[in-house]
Amino acid sequence: MPFVFGKLLYGSRFHQIRQSRGQQGIGISAAVLYAQLTTGLPAVITTRTGALEPAHRFSLRIRVETNEPEILEHVEVDWDRTHGTRVEIEFRASLAAKKRLVEYLRSTGVVNPHARIRAEIDGDAFLSDRVVDEPLVPPKAIKPHPLGIELGQLARMVAGSKGTLAPFLVDQFVRVGAKTAEEICTAADLTPSSRVENLSGEDVSRLLAALQSVRVPPPPTTQCLSPIGEELLVRGLSAEYRMDFVAARTRPSAVYGGHPFMVEAALGYGGKLPAEGNAQLMRFANRVPLIYQQGACTTTHCVAEVNWRSYGLSQAGLPQGPLLILVHIASTNVPFTSESKDAIATIPEIEREVMLALQDLGRDLRTFLSRRDRTRLAEERARAVCAILPELAAKVAEVTGRPLPDISPIEGQIMRKVVAKKRTRDGRVEIEVQNHTSRELALQVFEQSEDQAEDAVPAPDFATALDDLVTRVWQVTLAPGGAWRAAYTGRGSGTIDLRGVDEHQKVVVDLDV
Repeated sequence: MPFVFGKLLYGSRFHQIRQSRGQQGIGISAAVLYAQLTTGLPAVITTRTGALEPAHRFSLRIRVETNEPEILEHVEVDWDRTHGTRVEIEFRASLAAKKRLVEYLRSTGVVNPHARIRAEIDGDAFLSDRVVDEPLVPPKAIKPHPLGIELGQLARMVAGSKGTLAPFLVDQFVRVGAKTAEEICTAADLTPSSRVENLSGEDVSRLLAALQSVRVPPPPTTQCLSPIGEELLVRGLSAEYRMDFVAARTRPSAVYGGHPFMVEAALGYGGKLPAEGNAQLMRFANRVPLIYQQGACTTTHCVAEVNWRSYGLSQAGLPQGPLLILVHIASTNVPFTSESKDAIATIPEIEREVMLALQDLGRDLRTFLSRRDRTRLAEERARAVCAILPELAAKVAEVTGRPLPDISPIEGQIMRKVVAKKRTRDGRVEIEVQNHTSRELALQVFEQSEDQAEDAVPAPDFATALDDLVTRVWQVTLAPGGAWRAAYTGRGSGTIDLRGVDEHQKVVVDLDV
């Protein structure tokens, strides 16, 4: 454990091929070193591997001259956690990039829906709660693929091995069988019985060329990658952002240069997203947010290359409007443009998968927008009917001197649907739902507004507050021709919706609009 926090370039990525957040073994040890340089205080790490194991607390610093951990204290302690690790470091810094920090934490919560992230930054509290309780299935390491090997790595493998060449190739590389090993040996001008420990530098160079020239099946991808999944992407986004439409796609796994990778993408539209300006782009590599150098990333280029106008959006390079685009690339070797790991390099295979995922989501968005437009047209017609008929009935009653007629049967003949109406009169919000279909319906009335509605009659079956909005839900059963009404004191701002009934069989009318 001390080497993880107290030794630079001590990364797990170097000796195994699997999807992982880190790559260079610098991140946490660099944070410990920065704290040490700015405050002179050691890092304190408390860790426990299981409920039956003791908890250990280390106080350590990095010995800069030798790049080795210096353990100042190591004791067993009582800890209220059954497992986990707590890192305590203190350093001097400014909060000039506070907005970016919060954005990073929020983005991390989206692609890690199993995690609970809580932070207090300059007096402000931030919380991204978990949306699933199931832990991730960790990826498993695989052997290197001939197309993904480099000369230095091959030289280390040769130096640490003994025996004949053909079994060495079969044992050390994935997808290499006895027949393929013989082909590689022939292409390298070596015999299968050549001793590995006797290979010269020139032999290793020829062997590398042969490994990359002989046709070898692509490496397995299911065990070494850990994608988020479409369902968890949707749930993660929905937990952090309020949107009218959310969809996600996970592309089949693919390979570039012997390295397995997988592309996942998600789209969100409407809701509380900004209506003006460019779409919000969220980029991730192995579940890590990429905050900087957006213009240099191949993900941004792919988003700009998609013809978003064909999906019903305006576009000026990037798409415009209340749109959120998420792209996650999972790989055993993410091709970053530089050591800062802020942008992904242009790789044709990756570009193709990103484009296909975005185009597939664009078609879903176009379907949603088309359905929304049809629904909006139907609501406008229904609003006209609901606004004109009562006035017409009142005028007829006034002219004829007869009582005001019941216009519900006329509305039913025109609509033949479930009609929900909301209006505000004299400081009272009134909600009415009428079933103009021929069957009994069990549905939920969703109403969201800034009103507290503590005097609502009937009281909602469920109510929850988020920020300034209160969401209320009523469980309603309506017989054919039946009606349901609710009222409360309020200003009437907000929205209403019906759940549990087909979209084509409902009409929602806000008479305050």
